[in-house]
Formats: sequence, C-alpha cells, structure tokens
Amino acid sequence: MEGTKPDMRLNSLLADKKASILEKWFDVIIESYPPDTSNFLKTQSNRFANPIGSTISKGIDDIFDELLIGTNKEKTSEFLDNMVRIRAVQDFSPSQALSFIFPLKRIIREELRVEIAEKQLSDEILSLESTIDSLALSAFDIYMKCREKIYEIKANEVKSMTFRLLQMANLINDADGHETALKGSNNLKIKRGEVKK
Repeated sequence: MEGTKPDMRLNSLLADKKASILEKWFDVIIESYPPDTSNFLKTQSNRFANPIGSTISKGIDDIFDELLIGTNKEKTSEFLDNMVRIRAVQDFSPSQALSFIFPLKRIIREELRVEIAEKQLSDEILSLESTIDSLALSAFDIYMKCREKIYEIKANEVKSMTFRLLQMANLINDADGHETALKGSNNLKIKRGEVKK
C-alpha cells in the first residue's frame, strides 16, 4: 500500500487542522463502543487505566502523520495492527471492527470544505481518499490474521480440554501415552490417531 505523497498545499492544510481532525476521528471511533465503555474511554486520560483509548489515540495520530508524509506499508501496517488487534478480540462484526477508517474521509472533507473549493483541491482529496481506502484493505488483512490466530488458540484450548477430560475419565493411560477407545476394553488402543489391537 504505497500511497502518493499529498499535495504540499493539502499537506499544509491537513497539518493545520490535525488536532481538530484527530479529535473528531477519535470521537467517532469511541462512539462505536457501548455507551458505558464509550464514556469511560472518552473521560479516562490515564493510559494505564485506559489502554484501549490510549492505543486508539496514538494509532490514529501515527496513521495521520504517515498520511502527511506519504504512506509506508510497513509503518502503517504496524500502526493499524495495534488498533485492529484490539477490535478483533472484541464483540464486533468484521465490518464494525474495520469501519473506524472510513469516517476519516468525511471528517477531512468537512474540516477542509472551504479550502477544497477555494484552492481547487478536488483531485488531491480524491488521491488522499484512495490512500485511506488502501488503509482499509490493509486493516482487513490484519484483521483476518488476528481472527485466524484467535480460532487457532480456541481450537488448541478445546483439544487440551478434551485431553484433560479423557484423563479424568481414565480413558488415557499416562504411562505409555495410549488412549483406550472404549472404557473396559484393554485390547483396542489409540495412539496419535492410529488404532491398535
């Protein structure tokens, strides 16, 4: 996702409006959480008490700075990873988890509405929006990797739990590592998926 460096005029305007843009973007992201969580994330400024809010705030700041200088795939992936990882483990659908990227386009247009018209920056804005869309595609790749890892961890937990239950039911002989297929049957044993008599 190598983006083009924003036009210097647009770049300067974005830098001037950075604080306002990031504040609105942060608010939009936080509003995607339930009201109680949203209120806490907005009001708690201690990064140790509020690691999610802190990660979001730092993440959008880093992403925005990278948009200003021209996106570098490795850097933006790292910034996105920190944010997407949080949302991948929370109770969001894939579309909800990744929807935080797209409001940035609307917020920029609203903040620079007058300047875009006066300085005729429509082409430059479209180019920037294309780069933001590319961020969303990268975020989707990151999200899928996170979900795959979560499913892998859950599958391993189920296997481990099943193994422990079989041990507790005396269906596994710890001494030689064999599993008795049927309780009370000493002549049919399973080891590593193989049936032995």
